[in-house]
Amino acid sequence: MYCRKKTRNNYLLYNKIFSPFQLHVCSHSTFTDGNLIADSIAEPARLYSPSSPLGKTSSVPTFNDSTPPPLTKSKLSDKLVYIDVLSCNKTINDYVRAGDLDSALELFTRMTVKTTVTWNSILAGYSRKPGKVNEARQLFDRIPEPTTVSFNTMLACYLNNSDVATARIFFNQIPVKDTASYNTLISGLSRNGKMAEAHRIFSIMPEKNDVSWNAMISGYVEAGDLNSALELFQIAPVKTVIAWTAVITGFMKFGKIESAKNLFEKMPSKSSVSWNAMISGYIDNNQSEEGLKLLKTMFGGGFWPNASTLCSALLGCSNLSDLKLGKQIHQLIFKSPLYFDTTAGTSILSMYTKCGELKDAWKLFTEISRKDIVTWNSMISGFAQHGEGQRALSLFDKMRIDGKTQPDWITFVAVLSACNHAGLVDLGIQYFSSMVKDYGVEAKPDHFACMVDLLGRAGKLNEAVDVINKMPFKPHPAIYGTLLGACRIHKNIELAEFAAKNLLNLQPENATGYVQLANVYASLNKWTHVASIRKSMKETNIVKAPGYSWIEVKNVIHEFRSSDRVHRDLDAIHQKLHDLDRKIRVAGYVPDLEFALHDVEEEQKELILLRHSEKLAIAYALMRIPLGIPIRVFKNLRVCRDCHNAIKYISAIENREIIVRDTTRFHHFKDGICSCGDYW
Repeated sequence: MYCRKKTRNNYLLYNKIFSPFQLHVCSHSTFTDGNLIADSIAEPARLYSPSSPLGKTSSVPTFNDSTPPPLTKSKLSDKLVYIDVLSCNKTINDYVRAGDLDSALELFTRMTVKTTVTWNSILAGYSRKPGKVNEARQLFDRIPEPTTVSFNTMLACYLNNSDVATARIFFNQIPVKDTASYNTLISGLSRNGKMAEAHRIFSIMPEKNDVSWNAMISGYVEAGDLNSALELFQIAPVKTVIAWTAVITGFMKFGKIESAKNLFEKMPSKSSVSWNAMISGYIDNNQSEEGLKLLKTMFGGGFWPNASTLCSALLGCSNLSDLKLGKQIHQLIFKSPLYFDTTAGTSILSMYTKCGELKDAWKLFTEISRKDIVTWNSMISGFAQHGEGQRALSLFDKMRIDGKTQPDWITFVAVLSACNHAGLVDLGIQYFSSMVKDYGVEAKPDHFACMVDLLGRAGKLNEAVDVINKMPFKPHPAIYGTLLGACRIHKNIELAEFAAKNLLNLQPENATGYVQLANVYASLNKWTHVASIRKSMKETNIVKAPGYSWIEVKNVIHEFRSSDRVHRDLDAIHQKLHDLDRKIRVAGYVPDLEFALHDVEEEQKELILLRHSEKLAIAYALMRIPLGIPIRVFKNLRVCRDCHNAIKYISAIENREIIVRDTTRFHHFKDGICSCGDYW
């Protein structure tokens, strides 16, 4: 069992880790009981939350016309007044920590007695809100007796709003500077990329503490100066968890995974942030499997993940198509206050779309009460990837008409992808034009790549080349790779050679240019040209990435390569394939020999096609996965036309739903039909 150690009060632990959120009961659940992670997590009790409306709980004093303030009788002692102010100050602080500045201000204005702590709490609330620097300064000027804390908070406000020039002037005006004053300035300068100035202040400050060293080490890491961060880390008198974690983050940022791992293992004590630095670092460096293994180790050691850890883990689940673990993390979040966090909800939604569960993603989308642009983009993109182009565009229209969220450049990548997958060429051209003209969104390389793909798939290859020629910047390799793929579909040798030449000029060691061009030649039986390309690859030590597919059966990942000779059940798989081949041929299937990319006899070509990796995976899944459960296959390359056609027949004959994710999209096969409409 991978779970955290139980505590006396789960809710108190939640509040230490997550920002405060009001708890509700949610009706949506896409998983069942009995998972590895979440079984031992009891749902926290419904307790007071700072985000609840003012006056809804007895712990928040209210002052209005109908309810006189409790401090109206002169006989009340000063002690009671003091207790009441303390209570209000604590409530204001809770509101500020929850990000509810409006409620904090409402209570603040109704308080008849205020202390400097009261003023400082509201000032801190302004400091946390971007764009509130003027309001903060007006409040600061009204503080009857500002303390050094007041000055430090105002200084932080300037720095949080990137007003470094004013922050410098204000810092010099602080009458009594303490260590926190210097630390605030150093941290702010570091966040704004001014490490040279931060180092100067660090050097002259009268007294340094752990925060000072942490700010400098973290600042250097954020600025990409790992060597300077390491130098400070080595001479720091006391190395805190924050400093250790910052250096680990730096190692991961520069791909020094072993160094990060060694440092992590040497840490005398670890925090949830330390664990997250390692987990997210693994995932960012394309080692999602190692990241998820470490997540399970984290649970096994009794540590509780923070929001960032879980979001990173969900990304890892997406990368590995690990739906089962993704659902367990969903249940874990479901039982915590984090469930109503927009970022967490969007991460779960994205995981479902990338693992093939579009229905569950949509249910979750409808339940996220506060949708930001990332939420909308994830759902629009999810529809596009699953061949639901019309639903993607309808959702975009809904977002646009709603008017609460403005589309960004990523939104239009999703919209153009939806047009691309649905073959809506004219509409895609209109959206591309509208993006710049009506929304002021600057066209980026990703948008041009979508347009080249949109036109190329539709056979408008010359128009696709025109788009490339008119790009306001130098085309990146993916642009030519996209054009080359379209030339493969439409067998245009001249443009294929043009695209391959440009691709290889940009990336001489990229096997894609060689392989795609060879495939174009092979489709036209130009075997001499194919042999020449393969010889060139061999002479330059360029190796083609092998195609493979994988499935999960009973918590075990089974990987298959074309003409696999390794799997322990290979004989049974081959027998199943031959049985399937016989059945689908009777139903009308004819092998498409164009995709047997070898100069051999037809019979041998048919055998090569029969043993493509996705067919091997599906045959094994039919033997091991019970009826009624969808078969999910994942492939590292684009599914070929022959396999696509064969899987349609298999889905009808075997009465199974088969979901295949390749490098470009999802294909949902059912009753002999694919969701892509044979356009991909």
